[in-house]
Amino acid sequence: MNENPRNFRPVSSAAPGSSRHLLWLALPLVVVVAAVVWLFQSNLLNGFNNGAPPVENLTIERTVLDENGLRLEVRAGGSEPMTIAQVQVDSAYWQFTQDPVGTISRGDTAWIAIPFPWVLGEAHKVTFVTNTGATFDHEIPVAVPTPKASGSALVSQALLGAFVGILPVAIGLLCYPALRGAGRNTMTFLLAMTVGLLAFLLVDTMIEALEFAAGSAAIFQGSVMVILTAVASFLMLVAIGRRQGSPTGLALATYIALGIGLHNFGEGLAIGAAFAAGAAGLGTFLVLGFTLHNITEGIGIAAPILKIRPKLVHFVGLALLAGGPAVLGIWLGSLAVAPHWTAIALAIGAGAIAQVIVEVTALLARTDGDRNGYAQLLQPAAFGGIATGLAFMYVTAMLVKI
Repeated sequence: MNENPRNFRPVSSAAPGSSRHLLWLALPLVVVVAAVVWLFQSNLLNGFNNGAPPVENLTIERTVLDENGLRLEVRAGGSEPMTIAQVQVDSAYWQFTQDPVGTISRGDTAWIAIPFPWVLGEAHKVTFVTNTGATFDHEIPVAVPTPKASGSALVSQALLGAFVGILPVAIGLLCYPALRGAGRNTMTFLLAMTVGLLAFLLVDTMIEALEFAAGSAAIFQGSVMVILTAVASFLMLVAIGRRQGSPTGLALATYIALGIGLHNFGEGLAIGAAFAAGAAGLGTFLVLGFTLHNITEGIGIAAPILKIRPKLVHFVGLALLAGGPAVLGIWLGSLAVAPHWTAIALAIGAGAIAQVIVEVTALLARTDGDRNGYAQLLQPAAFGGIATGLAFMYVTAMLVKI
């Protein structure tokens, strides 16, 4: 009888073992389903019903003012479906139509149209009254016609976005020839300055994302949504960027441009929202401030590629990647995009900026072969660069804050 262990094949026993594992995996699912079915059929929660109305929450996500009156998109975010029974505008009851009609399910949206003769430049207050008597207020600080998408409007907004995003980044990239002969200390200073400006952008982007999240429906759990999205964006970009080791040179400059571009998307949203709200003078002031604010970003993009000779098409691509999203931001901001989508976009940008900070810091630590590890970060040139980047972004941000 041949008992050679090499002839032993445990294939037949593996299959039954795998089946048993699948059965054990299905057992918890069966228990959960059975528990849910029993909960609904036993009416266990009826004993806790004290007759109080369900908790209701209504979020106004979009407001449109046109020649037909007011149109508002609302989202039900309470624990139960809700019904809008009455609508007041400036404390007076008005007729309204709802699309779709009837009860609004939890998490769903509906458009409320009110034939109210709003007054240009005036403030108005809209109050929604549900069938349980709960009220939800919405302020319109300045009544102006909501911009409509048209060819001429899109072209004008694109030119404005190019002026705010692409032009200043391109101006910063024009410093590339002058910086090419930079010595070791200058290189350290520039890379550290990039870390400083990116650190400011990270904090600024997270604050903006949390502000938009606070205005979103409670069902989205705004703060948690922003943090999870930013972490997921960071981890995904780190995994992609390090498939072939730490990015350097043109690859790192591309990641910097991507992170800055996602931040500029948020800046474009702010400018578009300012014009949509009728604050034309404020929008012009924002444009000038954002332009100065973004010039340093171009220098930060150029810092990792000072030791190589990229082609002209690379510079064009970097400028478009960093500044182009401002165009899209202005388009969407002027059309009043729902706040939770804006919060998600900014959170993705925050994650991208955090990834770039990690990579630029790693590159900065490798720029001096005479020092060990991150000792380079303790040098005066590095401290000075970080402080300069933070200070410049902070001072210029004063020009763009509402």
